[in-house]
Amino acid sequence: MQRVHMIINGKPVESVEGEWIDIENPSNKTVFAQVPRARVEDVNIAVKAAKNAFATWSRTSAPDRGKMLFAITDALEKNREELARLISTENGNALRTQSRGEVNIVIEVFRYVAGICREIKGNTMYLNVDNLDYTRREPYGVVGAIVPWNAPLMLAALKIAPAVMTGNTVVLKTAEDAPLAVLEMARLCNEFLPAGVLNVITGYGLECGAPLAEHPDVPKVSFTGSTAVGRAILAAASQRIAAVSLELGGKSPQIVFPDVDLDFTTDGVITAMRFSRQGQSCTAGSRVYVHESIADKFLEKLVGKLKKFQIGNALDEKTDAGSLVNLKQFNRVCSYVKEAMEAHPNALILGGLPPQSGPLSEGYFFEPTIFLNLPDSTRMTHEEVFGPVLSVSTWSSESDVIKQANSSEYGLAAFVWSRAGAPALRMAHELQAGWVMVNQGGGQAIGHSYGGMKQSGAGREFSLEGILNSYTEVKQVSVSLGAHGF
Repeated sequence: MQRVHMIINGKPVESVEGEWIDIENPSNKTVFAQVPRARVEDVNIAVKAAKNAFATWSRTSAPDRGKMLFAITDALEKNREELARLISTENGNALRTQSRGEVNIVIEVFRYVAGICREIKGNTMYLNVDNLDYTRREPYGVVGAIVPWNAPLMLAALKIAPAVMTGNTVVLKTAEDAPLAVLEMARLCNEFLPAGVLNVITGYGLECGAPLAEHPDVPKVSFTGSTAVGRAILAAASQRIAAVSLELGGKSPQIVFPDVDLDFTTDGVITAMRFSRQGQSCTAGSRVYVHESIADKFLEKLVGKLKKFQIGNALDEKTDAGSLVNLKQFNRVCSYVKEAMEAHPNALILGGLPPQSGPLSEGYFFEPTIFLNLPDSTRMTHEEVFGPVLSVSTWSSESDVIKQANSSEYGLAAFVWSRAGAPALRMAHELQAGWVMVNQGGGQAIGHSYGGMKQSGAGREFSLEGILNSYTEVKQVSVSLGAHGF
């Protein structure tokens, strides 16, 4: 049993109460590590350390901050395999298809952000010949960051690197289910950053995350997670007029036109659904609308490819998709599938409930599952399942499918598949989503203006513009140049 400490003020620490949280390997349901169970007092200590460090860090030059971030990038590259294996062991993501790629993105994030440190710029205005009017971008202070378990390292990097680059200090709360890779990344970061600039705490949401979001010395909160928790964080932050960025849930549509190449498109739909991440992604394209004229051939191709998916231990190089993250999530996905199967048994065309014996019962494994033409009253069609479960419907009218796609309360991502440029772009412009992919199913790239509409969030953090808007405040300075008797 390995005990991994939090990092506060540059040092490894236990919680004040000395309590611990078990970390389970979801591939075999065994506890293999523990992390501290932080509470309010631990949050206060971390925020105080970050606040004290801000006085000096905010005055550190942008080039010097960039040098430190480049050094962190090099350290992450040297430890990429260890970090990838930690992710797979703690959250069940397949090493070959997911975790190594996640670490590569983290390295890219740090390198990108290190390179744009000199781009923290304001504007000058010509309003009056006797005045100098300009704006400055200044850091908030302490950033409270909260990340989920599904892509813990990438999502932590996307908060840590931009916040630090812009002169803020950070207190980051990891997900209690997957804290180890983030703690290791933080340890590497602290080899190059001054003490207190980056603090990472571990604990449960109500005991640790809520006090961080509500803390009076945290003027900026950046949260990635469920819409329900995001609403609570926004409400808490509003009581003290704190700035908030939210990247929340999704129920993303995929629109398949009749002119597509079936092999290319079914591969893309599988990628967009994040089947290799067990569907545990806020951008998962979990609602597929395929034109009725190609539905049979499309489904035949899709089912055939998913039947070849290798489900198993996340660290096995042959594994295409690992396990769900924990028992709670496993039971949640099972409940959606069971409800749909009982109400509409003929709609199930692949997968279903997981076996209760054999190799796949040894972990929280769930095979790819597809339902066809479920009625809209079925919960699965409009709620975020966060599992490898796809709802497929057919369409014939472009106006009708747009209406269906936009019927969700979410608006994070959408995917359009068509060989014809005009229909694809017309659809992309009509879809109510903050991030639309056309003829590609991959994930976000650093530099994208990525974020949600409607109940999927507020704010953008992936691009230079998004980083500056998320992690700096704008100050207007107006100087009179008149003599005034001097």
